Amino acid sequence: MPQTTIILANGQLSDPDIILRRLADLDIGTVIAADGGSVHAGALGLTLDAVIGDMDSIPGSLRETLEAQRVIFRQSPRHKDETDLELALLHAIDQGAESIVILGALGGRLDMSIANIMLLSHPRLAGTPIEMWAGDQTAWLMRPPGQDLTGEPGDTLSLIPLGGDAQGVSTHRLAYPLIGETLVFGPARGVSNVFEERTARVDLREGLLLAVHTPGRA
Repeated sequence: MPQTTIILANGQLSDPDIILRRLADLDIGTVIAADGGSVHAGALGLTLDAVIGDMDSIPGSLRETLEAQRVIFRQSPRHKDETDLELALLHAIDQGAESIVILGALGGRLDMSIANIMLLSHPRLAGTPIEMWAGDQTAWLMRPPGQDLTGEPGDTLSLIPLGGDAQGVSTHRLAYPLIGETLVFGPARGVSNVFEERTARVDLREGLLLAVHTPGRA
């Protein structure tokens, strides 16, 4: 199992008890906070290795504590083109992250939640498995040729095209089949499919799909 880099964003940490149970199944390597996301480390029992960003949202007392613990701080200018989460993700890639789980990326500002999801399509992240967790829900970006999936019968899977149409989409062992079809960017046709078995598959010829897995019938 590859080591997983954890990145803590400065959004809401939904269902921390569920997150704690999920983290127990991982081989956790580096833990990085995007600025104010550092406040989530204590609730999850995580030891930070680095804090990345312009440091405009981390509490001063927490920064002092972390500096005393020799946590690395990489401070960027406040006026910048990237969000703190984007900088944290790029730092993780530069450090050779094998896989990444992002926590606290949603909630609060709607624009930031949308931008955080869209970061999954950043070209520099294409070669690294990245998941975004919100409680027991998991989101990730699916690229051609698609992939095998694991869940439980009755679980919900949504497939949402990003950046344009997703072409040649075929689903296997899902309740609402797609057979070499195009999911058009904009309409919500791919939302709320359902696992019929514990394993399923999605084939994708061209484009990008945001996949969201929700345990149980959403």
